[in-house]
Amino acid sequence: MNGVDAVVIATGNDWRAIEAGAHSYAARGGRYESLSTWSRDPQGNLVGTLEMPMAVGIRWRCDEGPSGCTGSAQTHGCQSASDLASIIVSVGLAQNMAALRALATEGIQRGHMSLHARQVAIAAGAAGEAIEQVAAQMVAEKVVRIDRAEQIVKELRAAPPKE
Repeated sequence: MNGVDAVVIATGNDWRAIEAGAHSYAARGGRYESLSTWSRDPQGNLVGTLEMPMAVGIRWRCDEGPSGCTGSAQTHGCQSASDLASIIVSVGLAQNMAALRALATEGIQRGHMSLHARQVAIAAGAAGEAIEQVAAQMVAEKVVRIDRAEQIVKELRAAPPKE
């Protein structure tokens, strides 16, 4: 829902209603199930579908045509609520694919920990290549805290330059 929410919010639609509808729809059979399905078509292409109730709209201005999608709706190819719903579903599927990839590889928690470690490294004063070095060391140590990041940054600055 992260990607879906982002587009819904950006287009001025009610993200809370979309969230509530999606979660209710996912549990409609008595247990919570995925809204997305992935399969291969006869040519072997990956096909994703996302099924959820979604009431969205765009605003029409009499003198300028459709708007409310991404600024100038015509410029961005969004001329109806159906177009907007298709964009939202596409973003939702892309987000779902990223989550599946994370689950199948490093795991979502570890992926989030790496992102968090980078942010902590930046907050501790790391810059450039040092950001990745500090983050990687904290993740390896399983100690992602600002005080540890500051210490690593200090050690990197004190170390003689590599030739």
